[in-house]
Amino acid sequence: MSRTGHFCHACLASLPYLQGPRCPCCALPNRGGGDLCGNCLQHPPGFDRTSAVFAYQFPVNHLIQAMKYADQLVLAHALGSQLAQGITPEQRPDCVIPMPLHPLKLRERGYNQALLLAHVVARQHSISLLPTACHRVRDTPAQSALHWRERERNMKDAFVCDVDLTGKRVALIDDVMTTGASLNALAQAIRKAGAVWIEAWVVARTLPHRSQNAAPF
Repeated sequence: MSRTGHFCHACLASLPYLQGPRCPCCALPNRGGGDLCGNCLQHPPGFDRTSAVFAYQFPVNHLIQAMKYADQLVLAHALGSQLAQGITPEQRPDCVIPMPLHPLKLRERGYNQALLLAHVVARQHSISLLPTACHRVRDTPAQSALHWRERERNMKDAFVCDVDLTGKRVALIDDVMTTGASLNALAQAIRKAGAVWIEAWVVARTLPHRSQNAAPF
């Protein structure tokens, strides 16, 4: 990758792009083609659609961790640009909202990687960015430290939305979706604020082990 935050052609070719049929709602591989998967039919999440560019595998997992925990902020431009390229004109929402960090976590890290990604996507698609529309009101334990069964409980009532989104189409932006619990909780808060269509736009999607395929949102 160059110092300006662009991947070279060789790097792009080595990245683990998501390929093949996927559930349009959760972006997991789906043998049913473009149909909703069984999990989304049985446990519909708060969002209506997910767009994910990569599988959360090497080297994308290392790149995201470097952006998130090692201050490699130039990666936000490279990864955000890849996310923006995967968005079609038909998906253009009224606004984009980044996954918020709790103030304590933001103070500790110094930046919100989801907001950095959202800046890139909003700018490239000329979409209104609402960086302070939603707030994380509970300082929850890190989702990565929890079993998937505990993640939904961990995120309950974690977010509030302070703006009126009545009739709006909204895209939520985050770096990684694993079980979708965080994005689901944020989507529920945004739905209460009046949004009529909610998409989750993430750089990478964790592909769960077979034993986790029944994990509810």
